Amino acid sequence: MSPSQDSSGYWKANIRLILICLFIWAFCSYGMGILFRPLLSGITFGGADLGFWFAQQGSIITFIILIFFYAWRMNKLDKQYGLDEE
Repeated sequence: MSPSQDSSGYWKANIRLILICLFIWAFCSYGMGILFRPLLSGITFGGADLGFWFAQQGSIITFIILIFFYAWRMNKLDKQYGLDEE
């Protein structure tokens, strides 16, 4: 494989990972906290209804989990394409 094909595959995988993470974050913060809040109002979690919990706490926790997931997955992707740090 030529270096341009390697870099093209690397960036496609990187952009795909970013888009997946953004979709999960948007679904949890906007979807669960705003759009689907009326549907989640009957479910209690942590002393509040689930929609309120996602709006206040869940989206932040999801974002932090996504940061660690992205770092872990990018390390694997870097190793796969030979760009890892030693």
